[in-house]
Amino acid sequence: MTSKEADSPSPRERLLALFDLEPLGEDCFRGFNAPSGHQRIFGGQVVAQALAAAAMTVPPDRPAHSLHAYFLLAGDPAAPIDFEVERLHDGRSFSTRRSAAKQGGRTILILAASFQIVEPGFDHQPEAPQVEAPETLPTTGALAERFRSFLPRAARESLAQAFALDIRLVDPSSVIGGEKAGARRQHFWFRIIGPLPDDDRLHRLLLAYLSDMTLLSTALAAHGRTVFDADLQVASLDHALWLHRPFRADEWLLFAQQSPSAAGARGFARGEVYARDGRLVASVAQEGLIRQKRP
Repeated sequence: MTSKEADSPSPRERLLALFDLEPLGEDCFRGFNAPSGHQRIFGGQVVAQALAAAAMTVPPDRPAHSLHAYFLLAGDPAAPIDFEVERLHDGRSFSTRRSAAKQGGRTILILAASFQIVEPGFDHQPEAPQVEAPETLPTTGALAERFRSFLPRAARESLAQAFALDIRLVDPSSVIGGEKAGARRQHFWFRIIGPLPDDDRLHRLLLAYLSDMTLLSTALAAHGRTVFDADLQVASLDHALWLHRPFRADEWLLFAQQSPSAAGARGFARGEVYARDGRLVASVAQEGLIRQKRP
């Protein structure tokens, strides 16, 4: 390893730096993008940064418990993102914020988030799905080698790239195609590589970032297609996240996803995130554009 490589930030450090927003004035903040070769910003990044901006206007004893976002325009990775936060409500138990993400004067995302004091209450949940343990499943790098013969280049690079996230697919064919394509459900384990600070707000931001993963892949898998198919136009339209219970993003989490519907060039998917001990920690829903490209 060269000295330059030793001094460069790790993938985990680059990920955490995304949430280090720069204050610009009253309830206005600026976020920056990690270097990448992509033509647009990952939607989960803008969602998480918009949530981070909103959280900076709320007392720290009120963690975020839900968010609803609309993606309006694709983000430009070469330009910073400015976030304008509107304080909609501050009550004895709840605070509500609206966060608008802008580039070049154009709004690319609108997010509404609710924050609540920590308090006890009724408790129930479904049982977690019974799937293989993450340690028994192949890494994404191993999958890239295993499916190299038929995966498109974009899919191979996506699977093989070094990232701060460890993902273990329970059924790889549901995501990247293969003999079981056509299923409407998929499960995978994920966690941030390396220990994270004991900062509940940071863990919630990371889950907001990661909750945008592969939901539209689940909608396409029902038709034997993937997001890597060159003849498809795929984009997130809206995204919702509910945070139910405390968790750590550096410990294994199981993302159980299903797609009950696709119609009108839109696919709908929802998911549940479980901790390793079976606790339901979050629920997710998303609708996205899944359109055959026009000639």
